[in-house]
Amino acid sequence: MSNKKTILIVDDIEINREILAEIFKEDYEIIKACNGVQAVEILDSHSDISAVLLDLIMPELDGLGVLRELNKNGKIDRIPVFLITAENSRDMLLEGYHLGAVDVITKPFIAHFLVCRVNNVVELYEHRNELERKVAEQVERLNRFNQSMIETLATLIEFRDCESGEHVRRICGLTGIIMTEVSNTYPEYYLPKAEIDKIVSASILHDVGKISTPDGILNKPGRLTNEEFEIMKQHTVQGCEILKSVYDIVDEETYNYSYDICRHHHERWDGRGYPDGLKGDDISIWAQVVSVADVYDALTSERVYKKAFSHEEAMRMIKNNECGVFNPKVLNAFVTAIERKRS
Repeated sequence: MSNKKTILIVDDIEINREILAEIFKEDYEIIKACNGVQAVEILDSHSDISAVLLDLIMPELDGLGVLRELNKNGKIDRIPVFLITAENSRDMLLEGYHLGAVDVITKPFIAHFLVCRVNNVVELYEHRNELERKVAEQVERLNRFNQSMIETLATLIEFRDCESGEHVRRICGLTGIIMTEVSNTYPEYYLPKAEIDKIVSASILHDVGKISTPDGILNKPGRLTNEEFEIMKQHTVQGCEILKSVYDIVDEETYNYSYDICRHHHERWDGRGYPDGLKGDDISIWAQVVSVADVYDALTSERVYKKAFSHEEAMRMIKNNECGVFNPKVLNAFVTAIERKRS
């Protein structure tokens, strides 16, 4: 079995394909395509191509068209593309470079220099691709570790508050669908999926401060006194103190989301929340989303001090601001996401 790397030669003129194949046959396995359409098909079906020598001027699909396809599927970042041309069109060459081509090969070919140029770039790409693979593996291991740490902290809450275990899991689900709806509906709040995933993970820790709340208050079957409620409210800032102790073992972005959500998920749009009395968009959008998710789940779940409200009653109470005032855009996204989830 050959250990040679594979090179794809794309040119609509047969003699050019054969000349290039002859130049590279000692170092590479050769695949040939006579037009851009065939080249795209080959690139879709082969995962081991180390470089592409691509003619610019071809019928059906020209070289720029092939580059656009490689940009769509992300392969331009992994496979070096050399443009082959006898043309001196500055605009076409510039567009080729902008689309990710690494070099231009002009006809007629000078074999020795051409092989050196291609080999050097192929080697560089192989090193870069291997480095990216190793970094991706390390990031994945770190993400698994971060998630494990977060889930461990959330489990601690379960030992203190028998409702919180399932509560935090439901909050994760609600946060994901509401945050996605907000992001998709309102451009000013747009976040990529990777960031939303981090926010969902961070939402697990929104009530971590309840670890410090006295049992008599945390699980009191009746209404809290004013003094007891002031103590309960401290779980927001106490949770932040707990998070500070794990700053060095949770990645910075997840920590920042967790800290902000923990501290501000009881803030309200009209400034009448706690602990900082933030108002409007001074409250981060992720804290706003976790806030409405938290209220909905609290209303529709049975607690030691109350029976569960029906979905319909909970929605009425939230829309009527009976549980505090929410951002109208977040509220609209929340209603849409919840109704879609239930349909």
